Amino acid sequence: MTADKHISAISRQRRVGILLHPTSLPGELGNGDFGHQAYRFIEFLNKHGFKVWQMLPLGPTHDDGSPYQCLSTHAGNPLLISLEWLEDKGWLDRDKIDDNQQGYRCACLQQAARFFYQLNDDAWSGKLEEFKKQHACWLDDYALFIALKQQQHNRPWYDWPDDLRHREKKALAAAGQSLQAVIQQTVFEQFVFFTQWHEIRAYAKQHEVELFGDMPIFVARDSADVWAQRKNFLMDEDGAMPFVAGVPPDAFSDTGQRWGNPLYNWERMEADGFDWWKQRFKTQLELFDLIRIDHFRGLQACWQIPQDDETAINGRWVETPGRKILNELFKAFHHLPLVAEDLGVITDEVIELKKMFDLPGMKVLQFAFDGNSTNPHLPHCHEPGDVIYTGTHDNDTTLGWAGNEASYNKAYFEEYTGSNIESVESAVWSMIRLAMSSVSFLCVLPMQDLLMLDSSARMNTPGTTEYNWQWRFDWQQVKPEIIIKIARLVTLYQR
Repeated sequence: MTADKHISAISRQRRVGILLHPTSLPGELGNGDFGHQAYRFIEFLNKHGFKVWQMLPLGPTHDDGSPYQCLSTHAGNPLLISLEWLEDKGWLDRDKIDDNQQGYRCACLQQAARFFYQLNDDAWSGKLEEFKKQHACWLDDYALFIALKQQQHNRPWYDWPDDLRHREKKALAAAGQSLQAVIQQTVFEQFVFFTQWHEIRAYAKQHEVELFGDMPIFVARDSADVWAQRKNFLMDEDGAMPFVAGVPPDAFSDTGQRWGNPLYNWERMEADGFDWWKQRFKTQLELFDLIRIDHFRGLQACWQIPQDDETAINGRWVETPGRKILNELFKAFHHLPLVAEDLGVITDEVIELKKMFDLPGMKVLQFAFDGNSTNPHLPHCHEPGDVIYTGTHDNDTTLGWAGNEASYNKAYFEEYTGSNIESVESAVWSMIRLAMSSVSFLCVLPMQDLLMLDSSARMNTPGTTEYNWQWRFDWQQVKPEIIIKIARLVTLYQR
């Protein structure tokens, strides 16, 4: 298949969805998970006319909790595993675990794994073996990586002893034997994660809800992918990098963002037909109905920052073989439902690449009202192929945005919407109405906006590392009068 013959795999039927990461679901423990509340949320979406559940990446995070800097591009976050599900299977007895202890979830998962392996049930053992076979391209390396990180007191792989850092066969074989218990624990957790998620995906399909995932374009330096396949990245055998990834100064930061991710060795990846990317998308397609490519800009060019620089100011754009990658991906998969996150510094070349493969892009209303009537985020500039948001996980809540007049041109906003904004709540409703009425085929509202929450409910502040990714909602915050009003807009604007 060639790019000029490509027909997009995404339906352009008008619909509306909610942006909510599973960690933000209600519950008794420290974060939301794949338990009963996830099913209740799907039922809520279906009842009120929402057709899409968008979320952030589901991978295992580092200590900062960022789902955009994961330990693996394939593995799932074990903190999302439902303990209720394990109890229902009879694999977990929570009465035997002190619920006040640190690492409660971990203790529960360890107990469940011990029971599972001792049970030696033929049916479940067969399912586990099939899972291991299906995910062999990443699972073995990931399980050993996690075991070694525990052995090395959570130090990054590039600070491990030379034989482990360089993946010497003898050292890895010895580690595989001595750390077998931890390896089996990790394999069990991944098996349960994918099994639970497949059940959630089936339930969502029954309720006519599409699952919309998010795939970061870059990979964390301290990850199983980089440790096991560093030939695919611009670094030496010790993990030293001459350059790191990020973005130049923009609306979020005057000094840009220095993400610190390794850059890809595109020449090496192209040599094997971008097999690493194909494996990565295969996993994502197993999880989601739609996939957002975060920082799609990076498929045309990457912002290359000298490793020693503390900010992203002195970086430069270096072209990447995005057309070749996407051509190979669309040849490999008969159904590839991609959405391009095309925010920030976007050039004609990026727009051309997106159009070449008929990929939907993004528009964000919070970026629209600077007083410039040609701003592409303004509703009259939208196109049917766009996905429209009031805000994203990186934005303030719309209530917080509306209350900060430094973040937009209020006079222009009022003139554009044709009304005097008497309260921040009325401004939020204006934004929701603009998003719902847009010609964009898909409208996505952050759950915080549906609940009319202020800045304290913000999910992430770019350029910061504290107090992010922690927000959760409660069902008591869902006001019937708001839902009725939203449901009316769904009907009114044929969503």
